[in-house]
Amino acid sequence: MRKQRPRHLALHQIKLPLPGVVSILHRISGVMLFLSLPVLLLMLQYSLASIETHTRLLELLAHPLSKLAMIGLLWAFFHHFCAGLRYLAIDLHYVRDLGQARASSKIVLAASLVLTVLLGAKLW
Repeated sequence: MRKQRPRHLALHQIKLPLPGVVSILHRISGVMLFLSLPVLLLMLQYSLASIETHTRLLELLAHPLSKLAMIGLLWAFFHHFCAGLRYLAIDLHYVRDLGQARASSKIVLAASLVLTVLLGAKLW
């Protein structure tokens, strides 16, 4: 007997478990980091080119929108790093059951947010 499969998936009604949310955020943070690399390398080039371009870059980074973007990149870096460590632990079979997977997901979210707040406060 065939199962009745849904014909229309309402994506806004699907509730992912916490490890699934962490997995999707890991991918999103990786894309954010990858897409920001050209901008960060250009900023490095400007900071090393001359005193004038370095000063201009510092003025640009003092703007609140620039600081907000940097805090977003900080979150992406910390989340990607913490989630990557979690996936290494899973691959090495340190995380074996569903309870540990959920707990490690909570730890990843908490650690990335705490690290972002700490360094973001220093940046701001």
